[in-house]
Amino acid sequence: MSFVRYVTLRVPCAAARPGPAIGQALGPLGINMAEFCKQFNDKSESLPYAKETPLSVRLNAMSDRTFTFDVRSPPTSWMILQASGLKSKAQGGAGGAKQPSPNSIVGYITPEQVYEIAKVKHKDSMRDHLPLEGVARSVIGTAKSMGILVKEHEEESD
Repeated sequence: MSFVRYVTLRVPCAAARPGPAIGQALGPLGINMAEFCKQFNDKSESLPYAKETPLSVRLNAMSDRTFTFDVRSPPTSWMILQASGLKSKAQGGAGGAKQPSPNSIVGYITPEQVYEIAKVKHKDSMRDHLPLEGVARSVIGTAKSMGILVKEHEEESD
């Protein structure tokens, strides 16, 4: 049993179904799609995400057709869209600015929302060694590229 390669997938939380999207990735490796879906759904039910939330999965395929996988947090862009109240392209929305520029601002998020997203992303194994501030700066950069600005709430003056 030796490592063959890894595959990165995006699978809805607790709702994986054998189908073309998963089949195209796992079929050439000889991995049983139904077994992967069963194991993924069992593992993702205990996660603190709502059903159908897209999760990143890194699957390691072995030469004897066995596999291991690591479930990661939802994509940063998806979390930013949820925080800003915008709809993703999959939900029939614009999904952010077509071309990011200072003139194409489509939404806003608060520093508190950036901090909450950064805390979730910081738990991923590939980011746990980074300082939380660095992860938060990455979230701000992703938001900016989507046409979403980080802005404090405007306080009303008397």
